[in-house]
Amino acid sequence: MPPKLEIAEILVSSAVLTAQQKEKALQVAAVSKCSFSEAVVKLGFATDEAIAIAISKQLGVPYASRENKILKVERGQNLEQIVPEAYARDHCVLPLFLDDNVLAVAMTNPEDMVLSENIKLLTGGLEIQPFVASRAQILKAIDDFYQAGGSTIIKDTMAKTAVQGASDVEVVDAAESRVDLDQMAQSSGQGAQIIALVNAILKQAITERCSDIHLENYDERVVLRFRIDGVLYERMAPMKKDFLGIVSRIKILSKLDIAERRLPQDGTFAVKVQNRSIDLRVSICPTVFGEKVVMRILDKGAVELDIDKIGFEPRQKQDFLAAARLPHGLIFLTGPTGSGKTTTLYSVLSAIKTPELNFMTIEDPVEIKLEGLNQVQVRANIGLTFASALRSFLRQDPDVILVGEVRDQETSQTCLRAALTGHLVLSTLHTNDALSAVVRLIDLGIEPFLLSNSLALVAAQRLVRKLCPHCKKPHKPELKDVDMCVKESLLDPAPDPAKLVFYEARGCDKCAHTGYAGRIAIYEIFRIVPEMRDVIYKYGGDLGRLREAANRSGMWSLRSSGWRKVLAGVTSIAEVLSVTIEE
Repeated sequence: MPPKLEIAEILVSSAVLTAQQKEKALQVAAVSKCSFSEAVVKLGFATDEAIAIAISKQLGVPYASRENKILKVERGQNLEQIVPEAYARDHCVLPLFLDDNVLAVAMTNPEDMVLSENIKLLTGGLEIQPFVASRAQILKAIDDFYQAGGSTIIKDTMAKTAVQGASDVEVVDAAESRVDLDQMAQSSGQGAQIIALVNAILKQAITERCSDIHLENYDERVVLRFRIDGVLYERMAPMKKDFLGIVSRIKILSKLDIAERRLPQDGTFAVKVQNRSIDLRVSICPTVFGEKVVMRILDKGAVELDIDKIGFEPRQKQDFLAAARLPHGLIFLTGPTGSGKTTTLYSVLSAIKTPELNFMTIEDPVEIKLEGLNQVQVRANIGLTFASALRSFLRQDPDVILVGEVRDQETSQTCLRAALTGHLVLSTLHTNDALSAVVRLIDLGIEPFLLSNSLALVAAQRLVRKLCPHCKKPHKPELKDVDMCVKESLLDPAPDPAKLVFYEARGCDKCAHTGYAGRIAIYEIFRIVPEMRDVIYKYGGDLGRLREAANRSGMWSLRSSGWRKVLAGVTSIAEVLSVTIEE
């Protein structure tokens, strides 16, 4: 659809855009075949909300948002039948309420008379009263109203007052929990409904491949959000009156103190869904509005420990395995929480695991139990820390040691001692890139001459979302993005830009209209070659000299790894730019 010049003029007259920005946005809209408003947001000239407010003031059309509580569908008027979900999504419109023969509709461009006439025809001649709202807020409201992504499981359960249909989520080893819940049901009269609600939330989250469930209490409502492929999406939340009961149910399952609401608490429990055993790690934190619950879902069946499928480029896999097969040395993998470091290390250990080697791990927590590895869980309350377990490991005749994380000087020194006495040690650090691990280790008290002698490999990783194979569509990116992608991918020979095909996210029913399905890792992996050992020995943590030495060895960065995934059609340019930084 060609961009509407009226909106461009409104934004200029409202001082939201300058004349130069308007012309630039019109050009981008024409080339990208998107709306003018989308081009403005893409270029960073204004936000969706700023555009909607400016249009509202200039045209005298009411502004609807979640904050002013106007962008809220009046239920019970059969609006989902009057405006079907597919039409609402395709045209980014939302029916709000029906008054006599007038239908109030939220849309991004109330001056689009063609759209208004089409809605009038679709609804059998109803008069259309436009409200202006931002695209992002309309799409969120559509999710809430039409229950996208299958949240009807929660909706149906909320409509029931018994546990009918909830038996397909079985709590493992929770006899005590059942007794307590029976008592709660007798005292509150709604225990069965609470059990059904919690089971429905868990089942829905597992069905949608959710990694974290966020349940938050606010002044006027409860918010339920699922983290899917690293992004939080809001889902239909339970009613506010049920919130305390749901939190109590989760505490009982996790063997936590249901009377304690002032201090943070952590616990775990397990469930069985469709014969799959799934562990949940629970964190409860007090906030000004009450307790917030976050449940991390650890689905063992969904984790694939195949080193050929986690995202390594061929040379990266070769370098990592070569270091992992050394008889001794230090290997460090860096990245933020939730970036898949543990999965990568498990995959590497699975690839090198043999009966001839003794593997020992100390983790906090042990997320996946693997045969052939002697795994130990940190229990700081009784003195079982990373450092104390490592000291014990050295008397257990280990060949390969995995340390969940190096957090302090004592742990780093013990790892170094193990590497210098003939053991291979793998661990993780929290740094922004791989080479910063050298600086961090020196800061933790390791002498540069000892580090240069023991360090075998440093690596960093991030997760990028994979484009949904069912709906990804080819697109033509800007020339500067193409040039950057080809140049920084460091492929030899460099591909011909004219022959490349790039893809972007679109959205369909199979990916819950996100455009992405699943994630894959991108890596930067630096084997410590002799030149890098010399730099560490002479200059310590001089990042500039380390990077120059690594570049001369032909190694590449996270962004380079990401560009290779883009060229392979696995992910999009926008996704790589969002998770990596320019060097």
